[in-house]
Amino acid sequence: MLKGKSLLPIVQGGMGVGVSAHRLAGTVAGLGALGTISSVDLRRHHKDLMAQTGKSRDKEKIDAANLLALDREIKSAGVIADGKGMIAVNIMRAVAEYAAYVRQACDSGADAVVVGAGLPLDLPDLTAHHPKVALIPILSDVRGIALVLKKWMRKQRLPDAIVIENPRYAAGHLGAAGLDNLNDPHFAFPTVLEGTFELFKQLGLEREKIPLITAGGINSHAQVRNLLGLGASAVQLGTPFAVTLEGDAHPNFKKVLADARPEDIVTFMSVAGLPARAVKTPWLANYLDKEAKLQRKAGPKECTVGFDCLHQCGLRDGIARSGQFCIDTQLAFALEGDLKRGLFFRGSESLPFGNAIRPVSELIEYLLHGIRPATLQTATA
Repeated sequence: MLKGKSLLPIVQGGMGVGVSAHRLAGTVAGLGALGTISSVDLRRHHKDLMAQTGKSRDKEKIDAANLLALDREIKSAGVIADGKGMIAVNIMRAVAEYAAYVRQACDSGADAVVVGAGLPLDLPDLTAHHPKVALIPILSDVRGIALVLKKWMRKQRLPDAIVIENPRYAAGHLGAAGLDNLNDPHFAFPTVLEGTFELFKQLGLEREKIPLITAGGINSHAQVRNLLGLGASAVQLGTPFAVTLEGDAHPNFKKVLADARPEDIVTFMSVAGLPARAVKTPWLANYLDKEAKLQRKAGPKECTVGFDCLHQCGLRDGIARSGQFCIDTQLAFALEGDLKRGLFFRGSESLPFGNAIRPVSELIEYLLHGIRPATLQTATA
């Protein structure tokens, strides 16, 4: 139950650049679940906006195009959903235009705003004029949950749900201080769920007041059943939805994620100053070979794409401990299916249907009921 609406206990995570846009989010919502649009650089899905800004270095022009693209994507997802489920927008706290994206998501009719990659302590203030929009922070441990709850309670607001993301398994940007912290036991789902319920008790909150959504490495019906049994209200998945037929990225993108073996998946420091997980494709392998040298030579430089997509960027700001590449450029190559130059974010675990590309409906059916597509049952019998 979210904002009075009954939903399936399945959440599709936000994946950028452009991997989860209107087609994927709308399809998920149309089946009665929570579909999520990633707000990052959505102009890349709109030929007219790219014609205007693709070669531009005008920050204001690019920012305006991305806000228009976000508006279009939310409305298009709503058409597909046809009043079913809910449409969320995922916004990274670390992006420079975070506040503008939050306001646009609310103005354009998003049902929920989901914020990760930083503590969204100001989210209640930014959304004060949109009380019907659900607010959902993404956090990784009890300490972070406590910080957000206490700050928001002083503003007379509670999260409508909390995503608990385990950085040991998740894709993309990870909620840990550094690479050495990814496997810390305090991120384990049982630990965080139990600790959060105890925190609720200490703060005088009813256990059922704020649904908890577990995310990271979930790939089977058995896991879903186990996590719901531990007290989670829902589960969130990213990579398994990214490789569905309705995923908004290029077929090559889906193939890279679906075909990746465990040894192909690596963690490294992103330009956002957070650990990240992706497939070790040619570009990433080449970058990692040079990473130490690039970090030693780090120094402030002009933004290579003309708009400061991140509030703090390791490449632009010369932060040696962070990544030294343009993340928007590399993720955009991945969206287009460029196997040599793309950065392909992916979770660490195997996928529910192996390397098969299947519809969203079959993935949700499997997660909820353990029913695998007949073609896969035959293939694996």
